[in-house]
Amino acid sequence: MSTNPSDPLVALGTLPGVPDAVDSVRKAVDRVYGHRVMRRRSNEVASEAALRGARGSAALSGADWALEEVRRRTDFGGDEEARTVGAALRLSAEAGQLLSIWRQSPMRVLARLHLVAAGDPGRPAGPAASPVASSEAAAGAPADSVGRPRRDGEPVVEPLIEAPLPSAAEVAGRLEGLADLIVTGSSAPALVTAAVVHGELLALRPFTSYSGLVARAAERLVLIGSGLDPKAICPAEVGHAEQGRAAYVAAFEGYLSGTPEGMAAWITHCGRAVELGVRESTAVCEALQRGAA
Repeated sequence: MSTNPSDPLVALGTLPGVPDAVDSVRKAVDRVYGHRVMRRRSNEVASEAALRGARGSAALSGADWALEEVRRRTDFGGDEEARTVGAALRLSAEAGQLLSIWRQSPMRVLARLHLVAAGDPGRPAGPAASPVASSEAAAGAPADSVGRPRRDGEPVVEPLIEAPLPSAAEVAGRLEGLADLIVTGSSAPALVTAAVVHGELLALRPFTSYSGLVARAAERLVLIGSGLDPKAICPAEVGHAEQGRAAYVAAFEGYLSGTPEGMAAWITHCGRAVELGVRESTAVCEALQRGAA
């Protein structure tokens, strides 16, 4: 990202505990990228990270399946949990293909992510969809609500997050501000930008369904596109799930508060999530090295 002289995120990077979190994340990422397995088998590590990240994101949205169950299943069109897991898998497969568009048109990407999550069969052509069947519709989501910000009065399904919903007008204004921030660029550390994008989308819940999955996919996009995790092997979603739903909600409440302490707590929570994702991928590297995976 380019440098913005009036960058609103720079101050967040100086909050107590945040510089240490940024430094710790950077060192952890560097260590896993230096693993000998990454020299020849980074694609395998990235594929496994995508699968495990999808499982973690789905768990936070109420579908806490065992990894092997996610791995073996091919039908995700059944109950709500199955649809949530299918949505998370599709998002995980799609996110990396949208990086160049994200930097130019974040709103277009967010719409695309919701289309992918909802599995709308009529979504416009673009990057190839996940092998997971794309015709699985989001339960209870009106067809015309897919891929666009919600309107006032439309029901919003977002497990776990119970904060008051901003109005449609507020959502539109804040999404525009977020998009401008992404396009203009920030000199703040990638962790800070990713945490803000994640937190803002979670606060807004801009879609009638799957906003949490989209928020975590957008966090992943920032981490990849920033160059912190260019090969997509550090699934923060794994770390968010491992820290637990209660800790996730508590940290998010810090973001909602807008206070320096609350924002620092959210950013450091996201940093810990990335580090736990690194630990997961390091274990994958070790298993590949032993020939056990």
